[in-house]
Amino acid sequence: MTFIRPGFKLTHAGALQVLNAAVDAALAMGVPQCIAIVDEGCNLLAFVRMDGARVLSIDSSTRKAMTAATTGLPTGSLPENKALPLAEATDGRMTNLPGGLPLLANGQIVGGIGVGSGTSEQDLEIAMAAVTAFEAALAKAHP
Repeated sequence: MTFIRPGFKLTHAGALQVLNAAVDAALAMGVPQCIAIVDEGCNLLAFVRMDGARVLSIDSSTRKAMTAATTGLPTGSLPENKALPLAEATDGRMTNLPGGLPLLANGQIVGGIGVGSGTSEQDLEIAMAAVTAFEAALAKAHP
């Protein structure tokens, strides 16, 4: 019987790289965003509220990141009949709003990104750009 398991951890440097890729994508799109990066335990590692981003998106972007890190799934992908019970069961800490994606390393969840303040499509597109940059950096650092 084993009592420990090997694991990968997202570093603050990795979180900042994901954050910067998301900021670059948001700037290119012209949509100011709130962007949150959490580790696998839903601990906030990096955050920015870009100039002009909605204040209420601070919470929703963080919750999107936490939901993606916890479930390993993109937010917005749950069936409608599961979305409200999820939010209620977690006192609103988890959400099904689109814009949250898990961060994976070798198939293991190491964190999540949450983007909010644009449309659902814009939030998701920016999160996807950041995840793509993260995956490219991982492939380069660990061939």
